[in-house]
Amino acid sequence: MAAKKGVQAALVVHQLGTGYPGNRHALVDISFTIEAGQRVAVIGPNGAGKSTLIKAIVGLLQFSSGSISVCGEDCYSSHSLVGYVPQQNDIDWSFPASVYDVVMMGRSRHIGWFRLPRRADHQAVRDILEHLSLGHLAKRQISELSGGQRRRVFIARALAQDSRVLLLDEPFTGVDQHAEGEISEALDIMTRQGITILMATHHIENAAQRFDKILVLRQGETVAFGAPDDILDPQLLRQAFGASISVVGKDLLMLSRKPEGPA
Repeated sequence: MAAKKGVQAALVVHQLGTGYPGNRHALVDISFTIEAGQRVAVIGPNGAGKSTLIKAIVGLLQFSSGSISVCGEDCYSSHSLVGYVPQQNDIDWSFPASVYDVVMMGRSRHIGWFRLPRRADHQAVRDILEHLSLGHLAKRQISELSGGQRRRVFIARALAQDSRVLLLDEPFTGVDQHAEGEISEALDIMTRQGITILMATHHIENAAQRFDKILVLRQGETVAFGAPDDILDPQLLRQAFGASISVVGKDLLMLSRKPEGPA
């Protein structure tokens, strides 16, 4: 799938195939293109391959076939352009680091090896923390933060990195409605700055209302990719989720039971 003529594609995934030691075909022939500044949600039942896709793009998982490019560069040479917010369970929150320290880690490529942060780096971190309403938490240990605050800190780290593409893996899982709103506001800030967002989520309503496109996966394969109005079709969603989903009109979607298995 090619980007529109004259428009630089932020992320191109072409015939991607990858897997794990026990599941060699976790993803099969995945292809899609995201233009700069777009927001794309990845949905599907647990075990569909959402997290696997994100880990392959960010470079945490090797792929056996196909290609990935970020802003026109091969993904192996463009990881500095990609920010990543993993699932909460994938992070050791007991690591002794303050909010300020975590965000400063995003400046590591700018600072360079064995060098101390410069005045400009400290100013960038302070500005980002204030921009995301995290300034009052700068000295707090990350272990002391709520789930929503932790995710916003990792979004701030991606901003400090000057990421062009942000990948988020289930950022709304385990947070309350207030935290969801704060995370959404942080994503809106990144969108206004032209940053491309790819987010794995179980929140279909959120995907329908706040994202430009939706990628639907099932058992490692693409069910559909397109605008929300095209994706929110009862027959298509039942193809992806099976009997676990109920669809009422275009605005209300409900999972009648939580899917089982890994994401």
